[in-house]
Amino acid sequence: MTDAPLEPIEEEQEETVVDPLAEAERQRDEYLDALQRLKAEFDNYRKRVARDQQELAARAHERLVADLLPVLDDLERALAHEGDIEEGVRLVHRALSAALAKEGLVEIATDGKFDPHTQEALLSQPSDAEEGAVIQVLQKGYTLGDRVLRPARVVISAGESA
Repeated sequence: MTDAPLEPIEEEQEETVVDPLAEAERQRDEYLDALQRLKAEFDNYRKRVARDQQELAARAHERLVADLLPVLDDLERALAHEGDIEEGVRLVHRALSAALAKEGLVEIATDGKFDPHTQEALLSQPSDAEEGAVIQVLQKGYTLGDRVLRPARVVISAGESA
């Protein structure tokens, strides 16, 4: 027996040669495909949201018009009535106010001190009232939800005249 060192047996391994250009093109094609799919999904999402918003607005308009139809009927009855038209107008005013209140319309309070966030001062006049107090409402203001739809137009006191 010989004491010869054992040589490791080499297994032939096939090395796969990767072409860097082909790999880069494959990755590019994958990324392009993913980007095109994402773009198509986003376009579909955008169109769906726009369609949903249009449908929501149409339903809201439909509901408001349906609530206002009885007011129109009341106006027609008031005009057809041969008696006192003032009472008919009062009924229509109440019906319209109720329909708008149902939608969230609230009259802005104008008692007391002037509030520049909800009121618009058109005039300032001398009066016995405290300076800055609302003394006359020229046009009512309204809020819808938490937003001022129209500010109240008011006359405020400039204090006592000297």
